[in-house]
Amino acid sequence: MNFGVKSSKINLMFVAALAVSTAFSAVGAKAAEFINVLTGGTSGVYYPLGVALAEIYGQGIKDARTQVQATKASVENLNLLQAGRGEIAFSLGDSVQEAWKGNKEAGFPAKLDKLRGIAAIYPNYIQVVASADSGVKTLADLKGKSLSVGAPASGTELNARAIFTAAGMSYKDLGKTEYLPFAESVELIKNRQLDATLQSAGLGVASIRDLATSVKINVVAIPAAEVAKIGAPYISVKIPAGTYEGQTADVETAAVGNFLITHSGVSDETVYQMTKLLFSNLPKLSAAHAAAKAIDPKKALEGMPVPLHPGAERYYKEAGLMK
Repeated sequence: MNFGVKSSKINLMFVAALAVSTAFSAVGAKAAEFINVLTGGTSGVYYPLGVALAEIYGQGIKDARTQVQATKASVENLNLLQAGRGEIAFSLGDSVQEAWKGNKEAGFPAKLDKLRGIAAIYPNYIQVVASADSGVKTLADLKGKSLSVGAPASGTELNARAIFTAAGMSYKDLGKTEYLPFAESVELIKNRQLDATLQSAGLGVASIRDLATSVKINVVAIPAAEVAKIGAPYISVKIPAGTYEGQTADVETAAVGNFLITHSGVSDETVYQMTKLLFSNLPKLSAAHAAAKAIDPKKALEGMPVPLHPGAERYYKEAGLMK
């Protein structure tokens, strides 16, 4: 009896079985859908909405594994999408516009040509808030004062530059310019180490609500005439009275639309499912943050700064929202 031949056959059978097993494992691993949701700082609006979306996608998309990533928001999110390090991201419309152009000054080293649109969602209100003790009541009053304008080259900071330019001002007019996230800015104001903060977010953002319950504040107006100087995608809006504690009157300001963006490497089926689940779960998103109450599928294609992803297009055609 040739034990060597039999042993060789057994070994070959084992290797073959292992190869088949490994192949099935690889197929299983490939079937798992990974969705990284790129948001913003944890005290902003993007983050709670991102957490809600991740939960919706994890439950609604077969074999999906979801993750929520806190980031510096718009500009970082778009660069991460271009690099394939996220599947869906929140971003301000003007940031998306500048990313598609490849504006280096705005934080984009080259045209981000892989970006694709999913939906316009809710408007970001540019909210300038100062402690009452600072005496800041108008944009002109900020001269010589300290102001936090958001993280460097963030969507919020791009908004700050646009507002200052329209008002005939620059950061040089300030006593001190801080580049800080929302929550850190608020803590400095509470400790009397900062006079004001400019925050681009949905109405009722947690950071400003927190500030208003701790110290008396002034919500600083951005007049409609100044907003008109900037032009699209900026629009003139009002922060309704009572949005924040101690705010007794409507305040004029500017707003810029927010968008959900993906990239061309994400499959059509995945983006179709993400778009469909977004609009079929609006009550859950609104429960995560009131800003989501402004999301309207009929307005989802308005002002889209980049080409629509084919998967999203499929949903809108199916829903009768586009031809």
